[in-house]
Amino acid sequence: MAYTRITAEEAAMMIHDGDNIGFSGFTPNGVPKAVARKLSKRAIREHEAGRPFQVGIITGASSCQSLEGDFANAHAIKFRAPFSTNADFRKHCNLQEIDYEDMHLGHVAERLRRGFYGEIDWAIIEVSDLDEGPKKCKAYLTSAGGIVPTIARLAKHVIIEFNHFHSTNAKYLHDVYECKEFPYRRPIPLLFVGDRIGKNYVSIDAKKIVGVVDCYIPEEARAFKPLTPETEMIGNHVVDFFINDIKKGHIPSCMFPVQSGVGVTGNAVMKAIAQCHKLPPLQVYSEVVQDSVIDMIMDGQVSQASAAAATVTNETLQNIYNNIDFFSQHLTLRPSEITNSPEIIRRFGVIAMNTAMECDIYGNENSSHICGSKLMNGIGGSCDYERNGSISIFYTPSTAKNGAISAIVPMCSHVDSTEHDVDIIVTEQGVADLRGKGALRRAEEIIEHCAHPDYRPLLRDYLKISGGGHQPESMRCALAFHDTFMRKGDMRLTDFGEYLKD
Repeated sequence: MAYTRITAEEAAMMIHDGDNIGFSGFTPNGVPKAVARKLSKRAIREHEAGRPFQVGIITGASSCQSLEGDFANAHAIKFRAPFSTNADFRKHCNLQEIDYEDMHLGHVAERLRRGFYGEIDWAIIEVSDLDEGPKKCKAYLTSAGGIVPTIARLAKHVIIEFNHFHSTNAKYLHDVYECKEFPYRRPIPLLFVGDRIGKNYVSIDAKKIVGVVDCYIPEEARAFKPLTPETEMIGNHVVDFFINDIKKGHIPSCMFPVQSGVGVTGNAVMKAIAQCHKLPPLQVYSEVVQDSVIDMIMDGQVSQASAAAATVTNETLQNIYNNIDFFSQHLTLRPSEITNSPEIIRRFGVIAMNTAMECDIYGNENSSHICGSKLMNGIGGSCDYERNGSISIFYTPSTAKNGAISAIVPMCSHVDSTEHDVDIIVTEQGVADLRGKGALRRAEEIIEHCAHPDYRPLLRDYLKISGGGHQPESMRCALAFHDTFMRKGDMRLTDFGEYLKD
């Protein structure tokens, strides 16, 4: 049977003020863009007419401009979870206009099942192909897994967005598996990175499907900025660390699988690994794969890659589709509760590599908030990996804003990963190995190997004035770097004497 075809405008008109919507996608890829664009325009019209119109949005991860950016600008978001990197969204979030929960991506599906977000009124799902059965629909996803199996099962109503930009070959990349409810959960039967343990489609109750929207809209993912000398040096430091840890026997000669977060620095690290011939072919068990990983697969430098999304440019995505016989043997897209499963990450011994915004001298890490309160990014799934991986690595350039901001500070203004979950910190200055070291030795390691030379004297001074205790801190001076930046615009102007006056 053929399901009812509707326009994106008609789909948007079905949504009510206050509804909760689960969207497909993970990062900008796999997001249903046609309905989202019409829905934000509808919100503007409703507001102009003096009527309230806001919806709850639950996604797999960060999303695209057509969803969270345009929705935020249209004042159409009452609640948002679990993750965002969008500039327009964070502007409105920092104005306290949006109720936003930043949380671990591996936990979203479970929170949905347990009802913490209330009832899910709608699931809006992007697909590359459909089997339109009378009782069950087989929905074949596009370039991301995310939380689709869960929202499709829980939602009262489902709108399918059939995006013909994607090849039907996308179906050969997916492995759809949903965990059982607590306390009846079984071990996830994934033994190797490339294993397929589920189906290549999402099963949806046909009675829930109110319509199918046909469209042709490319993904909104963009190529990353070019590498900088700093990010290239960080990549080289990470490679040197791997080589040395293999020599020491801390990492087996075959390597553990690696995870790499999205971003310019993560891309630089993967490119540095690709250029190193001393490392064996890798396996990637990650949230996303970027263009660099796809290149490594083609060059034989990555044997297997598993992720929740192919966060790649449209050109790279079409290359994958055009060479599906090859890529289906080396690349698997899964739901995010599988890619970000703490149990699997720990069992596989995944090496976690993610970008920090700042780290303090004892190893605490902040990847989300500027000066304690201003949202910059969510944590995404970084903590799923960093907390459970065999090695936890954070990297960042040592300074920002032409040196006015130090990425190494006395105390993080906001903590996403605690010192207990951070093993290695890398900047262009070098590598701090925190494993097996107490507080003071960690501080010495981070200051001498990771801090920019402009800030090392200040950080040494902070240690001197911090007094005694297991982990010395000065309550007066701990956030002096941040306070100085907010008052004077440059952390280098920090004078601890200002904070020690009676």
